[in-house]
Amino acid sequence: MIDMLQPDRNTFFNNLRENEYSRLDQAGHVYLDYTGGNIHPKSLVEKHVAYLQKEVYGNPHSTNPSSLLSDKHVNDAREKVLNFFNANNYYCVFTNNATGALQIVGENYPFCNESHFLLTDDNHNSVNGIREYCRSKGGDYTYSIMNRHDLSIHERQLYKNLISHPDKKNKLFAFPAQSNASGVQHSLKWIDKAHEQGWDVLLDAAAFVPTSKLNLSTHPADFVSLSFYKIFGYPTGIGCLLIHKSKFNKLKKGVFAGGTVSLVANTYSAYFLKPDYGKFENGTLNYLGIPAISQGLDFISAIGMENISQRIKDLSTVLLSGFKQLLHNNGLPLIKLYGPKDLEKRGGTFLVNFFDEDGQPFSLQEIIQRANNELISLRTGCFCNPGIDELNNDLSADELRNYFNGRDHGDYEDMTGFLNKMRGAVRISVGIPTTGHDLEKFKNFARSFLNQKVAKTASSPTIL
Repeated sequence: MIDMLQPDRNTFFNNLRENEYSRLDQAGHVYLDYTGGNIHPKSLVEKHVAYLQKEVYGNPHSTNPSSLLSDKHVNDAREKVLNFFNANNYYCVFTNNATGALQIVGENYPFCNESHFLLTDDNHNSVNGIREYCRSKGGDYTYSIMNRHDLSIHERQLYKNLISHPDKKNKLFAFPAQSNASGVQHSLKWIDKAHEQGWDVLLDAAAFVPTSKLNLSTHPADFVSLSFYKIFGYPTGIGCLLIHKSKFNKLKKGVFAGGTVSLVANTYSAYFLKPDYGKFENGTLNYLGIPAISQGLDFISAIGMENISQRIKDLSTVLLSGFKQLLHNNGLPLIKLYGPKDLEKRGGTFLVNFFDEDGQPFSLQEIIQRANNELISLRTGCFCNPGIDELNNDLSADELRNYFNGRDHGDYEDMTGFLNKMRGAVRISVGIPTTGHDLEKFKNFARSFLNQKVAKTASSPTIL
């Protein structure tokens, strides 16, 4: 498998692994959960510690020397983010994470009884949750379906949905640049197509930007959400919402908090919100952590996003080939891959399930436990993306209605027992530190399931 990697890039990234991520090899740890969270490079933490020890930094909401210094470095980071994404016509609003960025849109977008929220079935729950903001204000929402064979957008149906609400006001369309579940990269052409039909566009870029270049001057979505630890691992707890300046005033904030107002009165009930990004940055920003974003983006820029993207393609080629080689003695495949079977329209995230020699699925609990025993970090579950899981496991609206209407609460075991169908899958994702040796170790782990049979139980769910 290692021989399939491009020699020059392989040497460069292996050296990077040795210099910046050596703790992985020292621990014998195979980390394959980069969509869940990136691994921070050693130098990023060292530079940030040096930064913290160099000066005196204070809460930015003042004009004393320490506050002004913090404010300068926070705004330097803000500017660097805008430059990195070619987003000169945007405001950068710092948030706790991508979910916090999406919450700003949900809470402040002017949904009403004449609004419509359109989203694809492939969306993270932090986007799915916006439907409740729309519904609570009297608006409607529609999910646009995916193609079953490769989990891509069903283009004809999406276009039909885009042209179906010409008289609606404040129409919002949301989709991910890259699926956090399947790794499918959806075409950014839908931004312009939606604009042509009068829609505002919310782009979830959290899973896309760690390994792919996003140029917002070319693909000007109105609202873009992301988290920085997904890109370079440190710091956690900081994301941002990029808001196109032409749509900034469309977000109607109906409340205020510390840091978001220029003036407020108690004796007379009145206040003035800040006119720019500060309007949405409630309370005190993480002014000690945000400067690390500048250092992290410098780290990524030094490697080069094109170089990173090509490396992910190299690693993906190896993984796809390895999946095909894992066959039981009777010729049946061990691994079923959901989504594209080649490099077209995909990132470095792979959604799979393991099947025994009789075609029965191994439980996710067994897979994660055996992986844990081998010090392999991968992820199992539905990944906060129910639409993709419902499609892969053939769950109908009637089945889900019967389940949810019959109880006040539930969990994984309760649902699979009721439906007698499997939920969830195994997600493997690669990143900057991944090496061919990591993929070889994963393949050896997967081989341990070959020519075995799943232990039968009375309540074992099937998978379709």
